[in-house]
Amino acid sequence: MKHQKHYTTELIIIESNENQVGRIKIKLEKAKHKDKDFSVFGSSSHKYKVNDTITKEKLKEWERVNQVLLPEDFFRFLTEVGNGGAGPYYGVYEIDKILTYTSKNALAAKCVLYPKMPKEEWNRLTEPLTSDENISDDEYDSARDKVFGGMLCFGTQGCEYDMYIVLTGEYKGRVVYTWDFYPDGHPFFFVYENNFLDWYERWLNEIILGYETFWFGNKMPGNENELVLIYQNVEENEIKSEALDGMFKFCQISQTTINFLIDIIEQKQHRTTALQILCKNTFETGSPYLMEQLKSVNDREFLNALKILWWYGKNSDLEKFQKVIHKSLHRIRDVETLRFAGYVMHSYDKISIEDFKNFLCHPDPQIRGTAIYATRDCSDKEKKIEIIEQMLLGDDKDVMRDYILYWGLVPHSRLLPYYKTAWPDYKDIVNLSKKFYECLEIMKMPIDSLEP
Repeated sequence: MKHQKHYTTELIIIESNENQVGRIKIKLEKAKHKDKDFSVFGSSSHKYKVNDTITKEKLKEWERVNQVLLPEDFFRFLTEVGNGGAGPYYGVYEIDKILTYTSKNALAAKCVLYPKMPKEEWNRLTEPLTSDENISDDEYDSARDKVFGGMLCFGTQGCEYDMYIVLTGEYKGRVVYTWDFYPDGHPFFFVYENNFLDWYERWLNEIILGYETFWFGNKMPGNENELVLIYQNVEENEIKSEALDGMFKFCQISQTTINFLIDIIEQKQHRTTALQILCKNTFETGSPYLMEQLKSVNDREFLNALKILWWYGKNSDLEKFQKVIHKSLHRIRDVETLRFAGYVMHSYDKISIEDFKNFLCHPDPQIRGTAIYATRDCSDKEKKIEIIEQMLLGDDKDVMRDYILYWGLVPHSRLLPYYKTAWPDYKDIVNLSKKFYECLEIMKMPIDSLEP
């Protein structure tokens, strides 16, 4: 599905230039002016500067030597805009260095990836890379070259995230985001644009328009009106979801879009996503709907409400929500829900160790560790020694570490045996051994009280 471009008046004037390359050159300067502090992710590395262009003759010679035929739009970028430099994330590699990141065997192979490849097919394709720990280097490289065959790595997003361009087949010229291999994963994403220059120009447009670009290219392109129209006029639920998800890139939304989101929430289709976007932009408007979802008997809705509260409600008065969560602690059964409940409840001065007793004494060490962090500022620790004793039973090293790190050590003689057991593991770690010293000082005991 193709989506027509539509930009603000400022950009429409630029669009009237006679060719796309000319527009891109102008927009590079506008983006640099907009992002003077280089706050856009990766921009401090390239500062919106491109390298000198490479001549068509030299680039054609590079193609001949490497037996590669570059997509037309990428060829134009290198010869008319710049031979690498400014671009999304950490920018574009220059052509002479580009083969450092792509093997020649991969270049010669056929491209086997395609948009929205089923997860099962991806898992079969990458099975040799994820399931065999004894695979040889040669076998690994061969399997990897098959996965990334027919594509050229032209840039990185940092860590294990890279950007490729397809060189062969039906999707030649499409930009693909990849990341490392994991069992049962899906580590690639075809961006929405059909060619490199459209993708590159969209990046500049979104910077100039003040959109959030940290994960540029992963969201459906378009402004508010376009995305609303797509949502309203397509039948496919997946496309509706993508159109709605595309609104996360807006730093501000209009009242018309706010009304549109409220309508979705009240219709209960894509409710959580719409509520998240609404609360991101105007938390107070979303509060009544968020409270309704927080009171839902559905555990997934309860968790999603906790997440939205944590992400977008930090600067608001959360007491009315915290009261509801306080009464709902008994329903929590998993680590993720407990973690977000702890985040939201951290500033609530009415929670106590007793409220979290079932979690602090839970047989699952992960639950205990999460509860320790959630209750780190509770003031009633010294009144609940029996809970702490039960929490420390089992000699789980992760639980003890979290206890020391987030609570310190509660000074009480009944807990001394646990401290003696843990002391050898922490006496040489300065920031943690200090907590033992502080505890013993309060108890008026010498440090050798911890020795066998």
